[in-house]
Amino acid sequence: MRMSFGLTFRAAKGHWMVNISRQCSRGSIRLFVPPSPPLDPEKVKELQRFITLSKRLLVMTGAGISTESGIPDYRSEKVGLYARTDQKPIQHGDFLRSAPIRQRYWARNFVGWPRFSSLQPNPAHWALSNWERLGKLYWLVTQNVDALHTKAGSQRLTELHGCMHRVLCLDCGEQIPRAVLQERFEALNRTWSAEAHGLAPDGDVFLTEGQVQSFQVPSCARCGGPLKPDVVFFGDTVNPDKVDFVHRRVKEADSLLVVGSSLQVYSGYRFILTAREKQLPIAILNIGPTRSDDLACLKLDSPCGELLPLIDPR
Repeated sequence: MRMSFGLTFRAAKGHWMVNISRQCSRGSIRLFVPPSPPLDPEKVKELQRFITLSKRLLVMTGAGISTESGIPDYRSEKVGLYARTDQKPIQHGDFLRSAPIRQRYWARNFVGWPRFSSLQPNPAHWALSNWERLGKLYWLVTQNVDALHTKAGSQRLTELHGCMHRVLCLDCGEQIPRAVLQERFEALNRTWSAEAHGLAPDGDVFLTEGQVQSFQVPSCARCGGPLKPDVVFFGDTVNPDKVDFVHRRVKEADSLLVVGSSLQVYSGYRFILTAREKQLPIAILNIGPTRSDDLACLKLDSPCGELLPLIDPR
C-alpha cells in the first residue's frame, strides 16, 4: 500500500513552494500511532511509583515517541513503514558506493525536508524536558534523528544515531546545518519539480525514478567531496566513543525507562543488557512487544504523549 500525502514541491517565479494537502497537514499527527488499549489506571500508578523511586533515571527513546508528532516509524503494526509499503531504508554501504543512490536520497530528502524540519515536540518530549529541569531525569539517550528533544529543551542528551539537522562531508568532515544545504539545493534546482507519494521515518519522501534523474546534488563547498546527513544509516555503526559514553551513563543510573522503542536494533538494545547486568530496574513504555519485555519489571502499552504528562516527577 502506498500512502499519498498530496505534497508537491515546485519552483514558481524563482521561489520554491510546498503545497500540503489537508490530510497531510492535519490528519497525519495521529496517522502513525498504532492502536492501543485504553490507559490502565493501575499501570499509571505503577509507573508513577517507578519514577518516584528513581533518583538517577536514564531514559532511552525511540521512534515511538515521535509518531505523535507526525513522524512514522519502521516497525509499528499496521502503520509503520514496513507495514505500509515495500520501501526499505537506505543502506550505509550503498550510499557510500553509488552516486545515483546519493542523488535519489537527496532528492527525496529535499522534498521532505520542509515538512520534517517544521514538526514540533509533542507532550511526551515536553514531559521529559520538564523531568530534566526538575532534576528527575539524569540522562536522555535517543535513537531518533529528528531533533525533537532538542526543540523541547532537553540538554542532558545523547543523540545515539546523530541528527538530520546536520550534514557532513565524507571526505574532509566539514559540518554544515541542513538548512544551509536546502538553500544550495534550491539554487541548483530552480526548474525541478516533484510530487511525493508518502512519508518515510527519517525525513525523506517517496519519488519516482523519473523525478529523481534530473535532480542536481551539490558537493562540499570546502573540498568538493560528497555530502551525507550526520546520521547512522542502516548497516553503519555508532561511534565507539559515543557507545562508551552511554555505557558510563547507564552504569551511573539507578533505573532505566524505555519510551517508544521496540529495541530491535542492537545499538539501543545493548544498553538494556548493561542495565540488566547492573541489576537496574527497567520499565518499558511502548505500544506492542519489545525485545526486552522479559527483562522489564513494568511494561506499558500506551501512547507516550498521553501517559508521560500524567506522571509527577517530583
